[in-house]
Amino acid sequence: MNTNTNTEQKGTIIFKKVLRALAVAIGAFITAYGLESVLIPNNVSDGGVTGLSIVGSQLFGIPLGALIAVLNIPFIFLGYKQIGKSFAIYSVIGIATLAFGTSIMHHIPIIVQGDTLLVTVVGGIIIGFGMGLALRNGGALDGIDMLAVLLSRKLPFGTSDLILFLNLFVFIVVSTVFGLQGAFLSGIAYFIASKVIHIVEEGLSGSKTYKIITSQPDLMVETIRDRLGRSATYSLVEGGYTNEKFKEITCIINRLEDSKMKEIINEIDKHAFIAVYDVAEVKGGSFKKKDIH
Repeated sequence: MNTNTNTEQKGTIIFKKVLRALAVAIGAFITAYGLESVLIPNNVSDGGVTGLSIVGSQLFGIPLGALIAVLNIPFIFLGYKQIGKSFAIYSVIGIATLAFGTSIMHHIPIIVQGDTLLVTVVGGIIIGFGMGLALRNGGALDGIDMLAVLLSRKLPFGTSDLILFLNLFVFIVVSTVFGLQGAFLSGIAYFIASKVIHIVEEGLSGSKTYKIITSQPDLMVETIRDRLGRSATYSLVEGGYTNEKFKEITCIINRLEDSKMKEIINEIDKHAFIAVYDVAEVKGGSFKKKDIH
């Protein structure tokens, strides 16, 4: 009985890993499609290693796929050392698929041409969705993010600041091939892509944590439960100046419930202290909504 259970568990784990690898590969194909059907034909580049690969391909006539694969090798090794084996494996799958995808899609029809605003928006959305899908499933399609993670541990700067800083150099290089206009458009497309990546990683709804200190904590929790179907927890806190003791309420809600939550708080206690945090992921516990009658 135990042998069968263990076999089933192993089979489930393998199946999930295959699905994740497939999702990373699909994300890479989507990114390749955005590059070849929108950005590159309109002299707009991507950021990171992919952007440098596009420039190298234009300057030296080397196939884009080959450059993407070769230039990302040191970053894959870096990811293996700093983040882990599974991340490196999924990243190899993603980058190899991206390289293959750009090769087979090199002569596909261009879906947007001429309108610079439309090119940056459509291109940014497509590659952002593809890269976000890969990241959500444990793989990366570009090595610049791995480098930024490593540097953030050694320098007094955040990862996002370092990604932006490193990409400034990329877009300076891009300007040598596509001109200043191309570099600016590439920067806009990359910015749009980064926002789409964030949405895809979090999901369209996302979650928020509310921390509330109010004079009516019991009524607040009861109303949140009745009108939002959400449970909450208490933490006993003490004011640093007054030494007054409070019940601090913590409640995690769906992003779509944000306005309703603010309405409830304002209705019960206009002077309540509120702190709101974005939540990247919620698992387990009793996050599931209760029925609202």
